[in-house]
Amino acid sequence: MTLLYPLPAKGGQGVLSPPPGRAWATSRWQSYKTATTTVVGLLGLLFLAYQLNGMCIIGRGTNLKPENTTRKDWKWSDIEPSTSLQWQRCYNDTYDCARLDVPMDWLNPSDDAHERVVLAVIRLRATELDDYKGPIFFNPGGPGGSGVYALTDRGALLQTIAGKNHDIISFDPRGIGASVPRVECWDSPEKSRLWALQDVGVVNAHPGVISDAFARATAFSEACERNMNSSSLLSHISTASHARDLLEILHQTGQEKLKYWGFSYGTILGGVFAAMYPDKVERLVSDGNVDYREWHWHTYVNFLHDTDKVMEAFYEYCHKAGPSSCDFYASTPAAIEERLQSLLARIRKYPIIVSATQSGPDMPQLITWSHLKRLISAALYRPVFMFKTLAKVLKALEDGDGVPFYQLMKSENSTPPICSIEAIPPNVPRLEEGNADAFPAILCADSPPMEDTVEDFAAFVEELMQISSAAGDVNALFRLACVGRKIRPKWRYTGPFGGNTSHPILYVANIADNVSPLISARNNSEGFPGSIVLIQNSYGHTSLSAASSCTAGYIKSYFQNGTLPDPGTTCEPDYYPFDDTYPKVGDELSMVSHELSKTRWNVEPMLTI
Repeated sequence: MTLLYPLPAKGGQGVLSPPPGRAWATSRWQSYKTATTTVVGLLGLLFLAYQLNGMCIIGRGTNLKPENTTRKDWKWSDIEPSTSLQWQRCYNDTYDCARLDVPMDWLNPSDDAHERVVLAVIRLRATELDDYKGPIFFNPGGPGGSGVYALTDRGALLQTIAGKNHDIISFDPRGIGASVPRVECWDSPEKSRLWALQDVGVVNAHPGVISDAFARATAFSEACERNMNSSSLLSHISTASHARDLLEILHQTGQEKLKYWGFSYGTILGGVFAAMYPDKVERLVSDGNVDYREWHWHTYVNFLHDTDKVMEAFYEYCHKAGPSSCDFYASTPAAIEERLQSLLARIRKYPIIVSATQSGPDMPQLITWSHLKRLISAALYRPVFMFKTLAKVLKALEDGDGVPFYQLMKSENSTPPICSIEAIPPNVPRLEEGNADAFPAILCADSPPMEDTVEDFAAFVEELMQISSAAGDVNALFRLACVGRKIRPKWRYTGPFGGNTSHPILYVANIADNVSPLISARNNSEGFPGSIVLIQNSYGHTSLSAASSCTAGYIKSYFQNGTLPDPGTTCEPDYYPFDDTYPKVGDELSMVSHELSKTRWNVEPMLTI
């Protein structure tokens, strides 16, 4: 089959030319100002909860895990990098791991060690081999999420849905986790944590916070680029490079066409791959869709289109559940909303103090309006799993009791105290849920230069709050990711975002997703003839936020034999918020998708106090 590009020769030799007829950017992109906008992040969002501390971006960026889960002598750095996949058993001998050496610059490959990237790749083997169907590639989102961590955490569940006659393969994208060099904006974990402690709060918490947030974002961008100055990685971190890495891994596995399942930012990676190499797509599931054009052109505020619908679902399901199941119950959904607004108004004026106790915090903790707003925003990602807990916490706060809030934050945030952080040299492969520093690096490489003034940002905040009263202010900091960024990508894909793929794409979307709305899935689908949008009648981020054996069944059929649902198909979830009747024993797809619904994806806000 004729390729859209020349593959480099073994060892990275050869010249890679852009596909004809497609728009590619170089480092000479001219500056221009975007009109209104932002992009779906993540996870979230499209997530900069660590560095910009407000949105749902990359979640648990400093939650490191030991590289070794079985043999004390095993670690990623023991695997010799190679220009071909050399699998080794790893992680309790349950997985295969490899380190693939690829060019940093796919447009001008070099053998210079400083111009190479080593990708950490992991595989969960198929167990049903009578009808082996090859590998499915998986990306958990972010950008900045670790595919290695995600596969060890939930790969077996995904494999059960897709079919155990598939291998499941993932990788840490360049700059992340066990792939090196890494995007590291600070030269020590301690500095990263100390910077995070300088959080200024949600942008409308108090007068002047918008200016503080803007200045802080500028300072972070400058510090990150200065610390990364010795590496050219930031010039080669856009999704176009990630897509080309994915293609290389695909061919290294001996496959000509891709089977892929991507969530949140993973839909951007999948969409760019499909647009760049449409003849290479055999199956592609895009779940929790970020709008391709809005992500790459910073031209919208659409990502919160359905956020308040998810918030309204809290009021409605709480009322339907009644006082025995919802601690924040009131006589009508509108009364529940009014009750929450009263609590927010009170806590803005009178923050709650959690006193130091023998069984609680070792020093007093303050629960502010910003903390509560972020908790509400985080709960919108996983309504089935979080709404009942949110109601308990809200009732306790209403009673002046901050202990349930504190306990929830402690259980969600496993980041170690600063004094116990192990010193890790830079660019050492590691297992981590995600790299918060990579989110702005990739986002800004994908989008035009940001020229906002603080006045522009203030106007954007007002616009976003008009779109979503529930979380517009929390998510406004997403816009700040690129403020002060100067380094531009050498290779940036700018469209067209469409093409005639070898097999139609399956888009999956909730009826209301708090950061990647249904309209984004429909917009993305329009560019790919034959693609179908499967709607799940549930709330939260990605279809996995609510178990649905119906949705899981369609995904399984799609991967197994290419079957697409009929246009307009809608699946009901197996459970609803405040529902205590799960799991349904005996229904494997329901039980598996229920376990996935409890998964804390690396697109949620980092919750701290």
